Amino acid sequence: MRADVQQVADGTHLVHGSNTNWVILAEGDAVTLIDTGYPGDRATLLASLAQVGSSPEAVTAVLITHAHTDHLGNAEYLRDTYGTPIYLHEAEVPHARREFLHQVNVGTVLRNGWRPGVLPWAIHAIRSGGTAHVPVTSPEAFPSAGPLDLPGRPVPVHTPGHTDGHCAYHLPDAGVVIAGDALVSGHPTSRIKGPQLLPDMFHRERARAVASLAVFEGLKGDVLLPGHGPSHRGSVREAALQARERAL
Repeated sequence: MRADVQQVADGTHLVHGSNTNWVILAEGDAVTLIDTGYPGDRATLLASLAQVGSSPEAVTAVLITHAHTDHLGNAEYLRDTYGTPIYLHEAEVPHARREFLHQVNVGTVLRNGWRPGVLPWAIHAIRSGGTAHVPVTSPEAFPSAGPLDLPGRPVPVHTPGHTDGHCAYHLPDAGVVIAGDALVSGHPTSRIKGPQLLPDMFHRERARAVASLAVFEGLKGDVLLPGHGPSHRGSVREAALQARERAL
């Protein structure tokens, strides 16, 4: 099996899973893994690590942008099997433990089923494990502020709205912003291509999601790696401004 792995900068790889992306930051065979796809993406996830010359044993840590099942889906597998630490924003830690679940529910999906792409997306999500119960037993808040002492030296950037503890990750030296679901470039339920917010039904608080675009406007970078859609090259600030215009 081969995964859809795109090298976007030295040691930085975007992987397209089944409708959801994750990112591998490599230094030698050691890596930081940002997000883990749906539970059904496990084979693709493991294949993507092999394709960049690494392995699950060499994953120094998993960073999670937010604890929706399509991003958290294989985190507990890595923690339980390989002892990999799982780090998130402190506000997202109880979400990862599944003390609560702030995620689009079946009722909301059905009410939006008339919209183009929603029902095919929902069927795919269910088949990929999108409704599975995937709590992380012992998720941890980031061990330090500023650049993390991990491969790639990612800098967590709090971008709430999609969830309370959503975080993007900035690689200042590489000019890369890993945006998670706070700023995407496409989605099966969206007819728009290019920088945008996800459709409203996916956000915990849409107003905060719109406000968090200002955070992206302040990040220097020319490569945007979203949680959904293709990589976007060009000013991250301009991408955030475009998403804001589309959201108004």
